[in-house]
Amino acid sequence: MNAGAEILCIGTELLLGEILNSNAQYLAQQLALLGVPHFYQTVVGDNPDRIHQALEIAASRSSLIITTGGLGPTPDDLTTEAIANFFDTPLEERPEIWERIQQMAAQTGRQLTANNRKQALLPKGSEILHNPVGTAPGMIWEPQPNLLILTFPGVPSELYPMWEQTAAPLLQARNYGQGIFHSKVLLYWGIAESALATKVNHLFDLKNPTVAPYANYGQARLRITARANTQEEAIALIAPVEAEIRELTGEFCYGTDEETLASVAGKLLQERGQTLAVAESCTGGWLGQTITEVSGSSSYFLGGVISYSNEVKADLLNVDHQTLDQYGAVSAIVAEQMAIGVKSKLKSDWGISITGIAGPTGGTETKPVGLVYVGIADPQGKVEAIELRFSPSRGRNWIRMATVSSALDLFRKRFVMIG
Repeated sequence: MNAGAEILCIGTELLLGEILNSNAQYLAQQLALLGVPHFYQTVVGDNPDRIHQALEIAASRSSLIITTGGLGPTPDDLTTEAIANFFDTPLEERPEIWERIQQMAAQTGRQLTANNRKQALLPKGSEILHNPVGTAPGMIWEPQPNLLILTFPGVPSELYPMWEQTAAPLLQARNYGQGIFHSKVLLYWGIAESALATKVNHLFDLKNPTVAPYANYGQARLRITARANTQEEAIALIAPVEAEIRELTGEFCYGTDEETLASVAGKLLQERGQTLAVAESCTGGWLGQTITEVSGSSSYFLGGVISYSNEVKADLLNVDHQTLDQYGAVSAIVAEQMAIGVKSKLKSDWGISITGIAGPTGGTETKPVGLVYVGIADPQGKVEAIELRFSPSRGRNWIRMATVSSALDLFRKRFVMIG
């Protein structure tokens, strides 16, 4: 019944890259859940003329325009006024909005200014899209036949409840959806996107569900998306394709959707009631930080030692001085001793160690920048070290990130292997 939705994100801060445009991602996901066709996204700064240009284009090709941003009280919050002017419609004050703004200000002891009152202005004929969290309401407006406009604040904590409580039910009631879209993302580490695509190339021609590869920060992904009348039907369509992909890609797949390598590792430890400690050199605590970003990690992560100097390696982790002198800190045997040492020192079931050269300096011909060793000590007393090599052209932070991800992935595989 409609030409699809367009998301129009308004805010100069988005164009400058000062904030991440997470609202566009959220709205795109929500539209997919409702089965609403969504073909365009536009970002425009706080400029009335350019907002008008964006509206002209959007109104010519879309039947649903969703805007975010520009609903606040400051002079650069221009969205409502710009939309009203574009459709040559006067603004009118809504007393119920102004009353609520005053009530919220009184509750927090905040002083209102004349600018706050402009948030109570909406185009004549529009409806209020209530904001249960903040002072800036949105609007629901049909300024011309076959065009619905929904406006939202740019603050995600306000947008989300407004969408869930008002917009989503409204779109469903008006039959904007065409069934629903449901996706499942398979996550991979240790395999390039091109190599992954080769393994499942024949599945890219599927029509429903569809399979698409993409990469993000060195991590490969496969997204399976199905369209159906219900989520249950979509899940059923995805299941056999997922099973085939897992069979073809094996142990490279570490999780799905919102999982991370750290959350998967944590889940394995929790299921077995075991604990982990880490010793880090070139990653400087990045591994420990990544592990503790998972809620509940204190139940299995005991702590870590950041051991940059040889003295700390020897004194705290019991790495042998002779070994350090003979093989150097960046070596397989030192990685093994670090893993054993932190496991013993913190009395954990597992120990993971990292030692390497992240650069940009410190590399030699025999030990170049990007050379890393990961040590893993398991509950049975077995220890192994794995050599990794990363391209120095990627830069120091990428090497450290890739090292942490690889360490967690190697731990996951070792954990599964010993059963």
